[in-house]
Amino acid sequence: MTRNGPGGLPYRRLLGLPGVAPQAVLGFLAQLTQQVAPVGIVLVAQGASGSLALAGAATAAFSVGAGMGRPVQGRLMDRHGARIVLAGTALLHVAALLALLASARPGSPWWPMVVLAWIAGIGLPPVSVSMRVEWGRRVAGGGRTAAYSLVYLVQELAMLTGPLVFGLLIAVASASLALGLVAGAAGAGTLAFARALQAGGDGHRRERGRAFADRRMLVLMAVVLLHGGTFGALQVGLPALATARDVPAATGVLVAALSLGGITGAAAYGARAWRAPARVRLVGLMLLLGLALAPLVLIEPLPVFCVVLFAGGLVLNPALTTSSLLVDEYAPTAQAEAFGWVSTGLGVGGAAGAAVAGIVGERFGHGAPFLAGAAFALAGAVLATPLLRRR
Repeated sequence: MTRNGPGGLPYRRLLGLPGVAPQAVLGFLAQLTQQVAPVGIVLVAQGASGSLALAGAATAAFSVGAGMGRPVQGRLMDRHGARIVLAGTALLHVAALLALLASARPGSPWWPMVVLAWIAGIGLPPVSVSMRVEWGRRVAGGGRTAAYSLVYLVQELAMLTGPLVFGLLIAVASASLALGLVAGAAGAGTLAFARALQAGGDGHRRERGRAFADRRMLVLMAVVLLHGGTFGALQVGLPALATARDVPAATGVLVAALSLGGITGAAAYGARAWRAPARVRLVGLMLLLGLALAPLVLIEPLPVFCVVLFAGGLVLNPALTTSSLLVDEYAPTAQAEAFGWVSTGLGVGGAAGAAVAGIVGERFGHGAPFLAGAAFALAGAVLATPLLRRR
């Protein structure tokens, strides 16, 4: 490992490339609904129908739609470029959310809300995929660690900021108005982001290939699924832990500790040039992630718990960055589609991890979800070992 070595590209140089800084800012704005939309759909659907089951079904439909849409969006980006796909999905996403708001009235049929939530998920704009393709094209191989780390930094900051803005808007207005305003801002940000891609080309290679032509992509997808499982287990484990200790308000502090660890880890990882190949780093990072999360099962004091959780967060985003680097290697002619499958894999893995964490938490106590999360990460390290073989 070296600091700013010849193969690396520090953030200052990356942001100094034409168009990258505006794309980062607009990409942040465009991704505000990633966390807001599911929460907003729950509040709006439950408020209109009084049914938590309907709210859950609509939110699940949004997640399913997002998972289904990503690979298709990526394939279209590989064929036609990012700008047209971003513009189309932005309009579809915002229109579906606004239609959902219009249909969310007491006494109205339930199914339009579920269908519209699904369409909004399908139309969730592939902003982070576009940034990976665009910035990866703009830098040399070694500099892509910084480029992909910056993608996750922007995404993480948007996922932190969006719910805060949403909460403030709810405090002064209503959930429906708040969701509409955030959706409109994200849609405008996406359209502006799509236009900003013209500053450096839209990252479109116009090469047609298959995402899984290299069988190593299948191995990588299995690792990504398990990585998503770790995320899902933590999403269930943190509120369950806070509730079990009679301090449900501490959930926000715990989530913040994990997120701050993720932001710090992404920033530090991208600021250095790494000599070890990406496949070696992926095995090591998944192993470190599992070892970092395992002690959470035994820790009682919440301040110490937050420190260890922060340490686990330090590894989460670097592992995602490294998976993106391997996509470059395994699917060079179908990058956008491959990145789309990675996003879908994370979502499916997250859903599976949440389900497993709920089951083991109910049976074995509130510490079990963290053990499940650690087990997912360690299994990912084991599954990644075949990637170490030279072809």
